[in-house]
This record gives sequence, structure tokens and C-alpha cells, in this order.
Amino acid sequence: QVQLVESGGGLVQPGGSLRLSCVASGSIFSINAMGWYRQAPGKQRELVAVISSGGSANYADFVKGRFTISRDNAKNTVYLQMNSLKPEDTAVYYCNAGVQLKWFDVHEYDYWGQGTQVTVSS
Repeated sequence: QVQLVESGGGLVQPGGSLRLSCVASGSIFSINAMGWYRQAPGKQRELVAVISSGGSANYADFVKGRFTISRDNAKNTVYLQMNSLKPEDTAVYYCNAGVQLKWFDVHEYDYWGQGTQVTVSS
């Protein structure tokens, strides 16, 4: 029905940068908030950043000033620019979207991507 596909993860040295992308496809009427979460081994999944359909963004304290979330509504795509990466940023990063499927159905459905691995190591 709806798929979210992330890309852009990989191995990077401390202080380096990566840009994650997430494309939503399928039977979509509109997408409300889109966000990035991460989960490190042995830890719970946590919010990294979220952006509204209008472009308002919020960040977890541990990424403020280093990460930037943005979106292209025409392409149903959300991005996460990650700068000044630290070893503690190592995790699987997941994309999330709140999707309205039909114009007459105001219910918002929650979708997740499969995740992309980000490893920060020298």
C-alpha cells in the first residue's frame, strides 16, 4: 500500500557527514509529519528529528546544531543531513511518516521504513 525506502547510510569517520533520504510511495493522498528515528544495539528506538508538512522542524537535544531535517513534498521525500558525526550516533536510522490515504478518510496511518545502518568509527 505505502512503502518508505531509506538510503544514504554507511560507514563514516568521526566528524564526517552523511545525508539520509527516505522516499514514500504508493497510494498516498497526503503526508503529514515525517521523521527520523534511530535505534542503537541494546537501546530503545528514539526520535531524532521530525518535520511537519509545512516545514516546521523539531530535533532531539543530542543532534541540535549538527543534524538538519528537510523535505520535498512534491517528491514525498524527507532528508536528514548529519554533520559532525560522533561514534554515539551509530545506529539503524528509520524513517517514519503519517499518511492520509484518501481525501475522505481523515485517519492518519503510521508507516516505517526498513532502516539504514549508520556507523561512525575510525
